[in-house]
Amino acid sequence: MLGLPEQGGRSVNPSRNEHTIAVSCEVSGRGYWSGREVRVIVHPASLGSGVRLIRSDLPSIPVCEALVSRRYDASLRTNLANGEAKFQMVEHLMAALYALEIDNCICEIDAEEMPSLDGSSFGFVEQLGNAGLIVQAAPRKQLVIRDRCRIGTMDGWVEAVPSRAGESYFEYQLSFDDQTPIAPQAFGLELTPDRFVREVASARTFVTKAQADQIREAGLASHVTNQDLLVIGPDGPVDNKYRFRNECARHKTLDLIGDLALAGVDLIGRFTSFRGGHNLNGQMASQLADMAAQECHVSQSAFESQRKAA
Repeated sequence: MLGLPEQGGRSVNPSRNEHTIAVSCEVSGRGYWSGREVRVIVHPASLGSGVRLIRSDLPSIPVCEALVSRRYDASLRTNLANGEAKFQMVEHLMAALYALEIDNCICEIDAEEMPSLDGSSFGFVEQLGNAGLIVQAAPRKQLVIRDRCRIGTMDGWVEAVPSRAGESYFEYQLSFDDQTPIAPQAFGLELTPDRFVREVASARTFVTKAQADQIREAGLASHVTNQDLLVIGPDGPVDNKYRFRNECARHKTLDLIGDLALAGVDLIGRFTSFRGGHNLNGQMASQLADMAAQECHVSQSAFESQRKAA
């Protein structure tokens, strides 16, 4: 359901107005896959405009809305495209924008792949937090989960169920089948801007040492060192240290938040992934966007009927 539900005469999930940032801010770095230097400048935007990504390095300066309808499948990352406007690995930026409740902004980007930074969202969060928020004169759309919805199989799934008290809760349950140095682990949180900054934003991308060796042997990500992300061997991180005991599950939770943010609305419910990845997240985001569009259509039809009856 879109909007503000009532329970026993009490609002269980107080609505809020849309937000943009107060001033522009900038993040720069190199892409993991391309190795190319890239600069992201985030600008304030008008209410109702959403998150828009712009390729400032192309002559036509093409634009792509940060919505699941613009998503296309890719290995190990989430990509968006609208004609020439192509963007790779958007999930860390999207997680930061969604968690900090930044609904409207223009992201000016001078390359296809986002900067990898340290493999987390913290660089984005730091600069966006410094930019400040402006409250805008329009309510933020919400999708309230009313019924259980699951996508996937017994081996891996993403599920949305109704909230208990109007919260937005995200959880990841990690468990690998094969022989791996990454132990089964889980993490979940009731999402607020403060908790995201403290508990999720700094959790980093991870690979096993065997995966890292395979990627490097293929001639990819040759510039990436063991300090640029978590490379995990039999004895733990190689030339690095965990920031959290369950950092891998926390990063997967970050990815889940960033991917579901492409639904384009605030999500009220409990969202859990068991061994899921970007593909399943994208399927769930698409279903959530469809639900939100349907609710909006029903609400508009009901409003028109009431207006005509009056």
